[in-house]
Parts: sequence; C-alpha cells; structure tokens
Amino acid sequence: MTSQTALTRHTVTRESDQYKVPCVLMRGGTSKGPFFLDQDLPPPGTERDLLLLRVMGALEPRRIDGIGGIDSLTNKVAIISRSSREGVDVDYLFGQICVHKNTIDYSVNCGNMLSAVGPFAVDSGLVHPGKDITRVRIFNVNTGKRIDEQVVTLNGKASYQGNARIDGVHGCAAPVLVEFLDVEGSKTGALLPTGRAIDMVDGVRISCVDAAVPMAIVLASDLGISGHESAEVLNANAVLCARVEELRCQAGALMGLGDVSKLEMPKLTLVAAPRHGGVITGRYFMPYTCHTSFAVTGAVCLGASCLIPGTVASDLLREVGGPPSGGDLSIEHPAGLIHVKVKMRSSSADQLHVASAALVRTARRLFAGEVYLPVEALSDLSSTETSLPTSSKDFPCAAETC
Repeated sequence: MTSQTALTRHTVTRESDQYKVPCVLMRGGTSKGPFFLDQDLPPPGTERDLLLLRVMGALEPRRIDGIGGIDSLTNKVAIISRSSREGVDVDYLFGQICVHKNTIDYSVNCGNMLSAVGPFAVDSGLVHPGKDITRVRIFNVNTGKRIDEQVVTLNGKASYQGNARIDGVHGCAAPVLVEFLDVEGSKTGALLPTGRAIDMVDGVRISCVDAAVPMAIVLASDLGISGHESAEVLNANAVLCARVEELRCQAGALMGLGDVSKLEMPKLTLVAAPRHGGVITGRYFMPYTCHTSFAVTGAVCLGASCLIPGTVASDLLREVGGPPSGGDLSIEHPAGLIHVKVKMRSSSADQLHVASAALVRTARRLFAGEVYLPVEALSDLSSTETSLPTSSKDFPCAAETC
C-alpha cells in the first residue's frame, strides 16, 4: 500500500518500509547521475541533502547500498525545475557528492551533467519540443549564469542516436550543443579574480582565472611532472596530490573565496605542451583526484585562459606556436581531446572579456523510475556526525527565491 508521507512537498511516497522518489538516471558527457524534479524533493536544506546522500550511498565506502559510484564522475546530482525567470526555460541546480567527506557541494556548476539538462527538460515536458532541434534556455543556480543548449528532437522527445563522438565515452550519439552565454566571474565576479594574469604562490607561478568555474592553472613541470601522466598515475602520487591541494587552497584564498578546504572550488589544472594534435595538454583535479578526461566548465576556463595574454596557459601556447585563430581550442586530456570554441571581446577600456564559449557534448537517458531509500535512513543519518558544511541552505543562489 503506497501512502503519501509528510516528509516532502509532493511525490516522495512510502511503500512498505521504504521511501521512493521519482528519478531519471542520465549520462551527461563523461559523467552520470540522477536527475530529480525540484518539486519531488524536500525544500533546500539538510533534509534534502540527507535524502540525496542516502540515495547515492554516500556513507558506504563502495557505494554498494546506493546508486552513486566510487569516484567523483559518478557521484553527481541534478535538480531541475521549470523556471520563472524571464527568458529562461529551466533552472538547474548541481550537487557534487564529495566522496572524501560525505557531503554535498553546491558551490560550482558541472558542464558534463549540464549537457543532459536539455534532453531531460524535453523528455520531462518542461519545454515545448521543436520539430528537429529544440533550444533549451538554462539558468545554472549554482553560479547564477545562463547557458543555451540545442537538443536534437524526434517525435516530441529528445533523440539520443547520432554520429557525434566525444573522447571518454564509448560509441556515438546525438550531439548536444552547449553554449555558455555568461561566463566570467562564476563565483568571484571577475575573469582575473586577483587582478593579475600570474601570481606567485609558495614559489609556484599560478594563473587564477574564473570563467564558468574558478580555476588555478599551474605548469606541470613546476610540480616535477610532465603533465602527460595518466590519471591513475597522478592519483597514486600522494605527494603530488597533497601539493595540488595545498596550492589550490592558497589560490582560493587569493581569489577571495576564503577557506576552500571544504569546497570543490577552485579547481586546479596542470598544463603542458601538447603531443597528440591539441593546442595544450591539461590534467584537471576535481579537486582531490585527477579527472579521467576533462570537465566541460574546466575546458571553458582553460580555453579562455589560453587567450588571455600573460597567463601560464597563454605563455605556454606562445612557446609552442601560439593560440589558433578563431578561438577553436583542442585540449588534450587522459582520455583524448575536448574541443571548445571561445569568443573574446574587448571592452571600451581595452580589457579582454569572454563573450561566449561553446562545446559539443552527448548525453543519454539510462533509466527512469523511482529510487528507494529505507524509512529509517533519514533518522539514522540525522544522528550521525556527518556534517553538511556545503549544503544548499548555505548558498543563497540555491534557494528557491534566488
């Protein structure tokens, strides 16, 4: 017998000794995770976060008793709602389950999961589908920024079959064009948060750039590596990972983000000269481990950095022949290449700004139905020592009133 519970606003229901919540599992780019309608979850706050942690199995080291995975790329959550903002179709709130801390961080966007927002919105009836292509206008709640997507549609639904291929994902699928319209200062309010293209941090040259995501960019050779190592090799290097985290935290303070030791931002990327047809090689930390491919928002930020004179990235490009014309950049990563087109503009004060950035990703709907969690799960979690320092309730932009 299914009965409505007072736990949430609408559609979390109790079935025997478990709760069930409507859920769609999506692959977005090189990541995957559950997509929820905002109306199906408790309001932003601790109750919602505890529910999501239990659904993902975040308190169990191998994630056997939940639908999350054992690395950051499979521990992502998307919460979608029809938008009341002018010129926007849907609001997208991203939550990163922090596998090292068993918390949820809402401080940054995820561009790979973002690529599945358009198809999800079409299939959920949140936007009116076009005949062949549907434009979905998205507001990212985490950063307060706008993104447009072009989704291939067929018979009123998103189409997932096509010839687009992205490195890090097997096979081909329909392309999703993701265009970031409002990129600069995602969390700091400035493209160069420190006001400089390069800062010296503990004897290391670092470029602090904020475009789609705040990022600290470091020459790989300055940390004693080539920058072409696999993610597995880098993640096994405990000394390197500790140094990366140390520099990341210092860069975060320089960027005005305060103590970032409990946050997933800023990210840190190690760069090197290309070897396999790209314009630059990158190793992107998420932040505690190296990404097995590359983040979409990270590609936007690194791409912009390549076009800003004086940064670590642009200096490296100048040494190997300079940036390509037209802003078309291919970034080498552990699984291949990621391509991003960055358009720059000059202001009246002759300062460079990012006009837009676009990438092609693919996405796929994996399953749709309900995800279950034990009735006692929320009370059990509430009594643990698990803290939620980066809960949605701590971020004004994550509130429904934003």
